[in-house]
Amino acid sequence: MNGFPFAIVGFDLDGTLVDTLGDLAAAVNHALAQMDRAPLSEAAVRPMIGRGARHMLEQGLIATGGAPDGAVERLYPELLRFYEAHIAVQSHPFPGAIAALDRLDALGVRTAVVTNKVEMLARQLLGELGLADRMATIIGGNTLGPGGAKPSPAPIRAMIERCGGGRAAFVGDSIFDVQAARGADVLSVAVGFGFLDGPAETLGADHVIGHFDELVPLLGEL
Repeated sequence: MNGFPFAIVGFDLDGTLVDTLGDLAAAVNHALAQMDRAPLSEAAVRPMIGRGARHMLEQGLIATGGAPDGAVERLYPELLRFYEAHIAVQSHPFPGAIAALDRLDALGVRTAVVTNKVEMLARQLLGELGLADRMATIIGGNTLGPGGAKPSPAPIRAMIERCGGGRAAFVGDSIFDVQAARGADVLSVAVGFGFLDGPAETLGADHVIGHFDELVPLLGEL
């Protein structure tokens, strides 16, 4: 690995590797429209992202008048259908992400995605963006079954096992990413450009970067 100190670098998906805000907000608003709710702005949806689509939908309902019994269960499949059909209309990698992946590839580092998005949708999104084949493994919020999503450390440990072991770092934009990495005894890097509801410095990560250009130099010095 040319002396690079990490064998594996994992990434959260939404708000870390890929800016998915526009398409997620559109899916939430499509579901809300089924109940004649007013649409939410992207800024309002942003802090709802990170614990999976069901949580995002529930928060969207609460923000627009409440979540009646059965509403989440009824609207969740509709949200997923819409999102699957419009998954990469506006979504795109964050600036510098592709270059960082290229640099890690050149160093022989195995890269992976660990997300709370349903694995099927994560693979579809990464595939449409041309990133799926670059990942040694893709672990979704449902991959390991109940209780196996972040902030549990289980998916980070699974990432390391699937990538063949070695020193790992994990890059994310939420407290769930930091907690999962810490629980797996993995170095955490928070991004300052993600779907944050406060400064990245408050997440408790080991390091914070403001642009992907900073990632490989940072890790190379550790």
